[in-house]
Amino acid sequence: MVKKLDKAKARAKRHARVRNKICGTAECPRLNVFRSSKHIYAQIINDETGVTLCAASSMSKDFDGKGSNKEGARKVGEMIASAAKAKGIENVVFDRGGFLYHGRVQELADGAREGGLKF
Repeated sequence: MVKKLDKAKARAKRHARVRNKICGTAECPRLNVFRSSKHIYAQIINDETGVTLCAASSMSKDFDGKGSNKEGARKVGEMIASAAKAKGIENVVFDRGGFLYHGRVQELADGAREGGLKF
């Protein structure tokens, strides 16, 4: 019998493996990424206090475009970088959320780097 692969379970395992290695601090918070089929979301989180410092997504009111393609992901990366700069955040640690560093996740990271974030 052929077993069917559970993609959500595999992503959860990858995310847990990544989260065991990285942690956001006040000096270097965590840039978390989540992508769905239609949208992409990014948050900068301080794990010591459990507080989200800033967030951006393709569902924001000031976002124009589609969140389901690479151009939209790059725009969200630039939005999160500008929001972080406004809060005085320059260095972050990147949390890909169990997703492969490819496609929209990579474009979001590149957009955040272009916006001035260092990771």
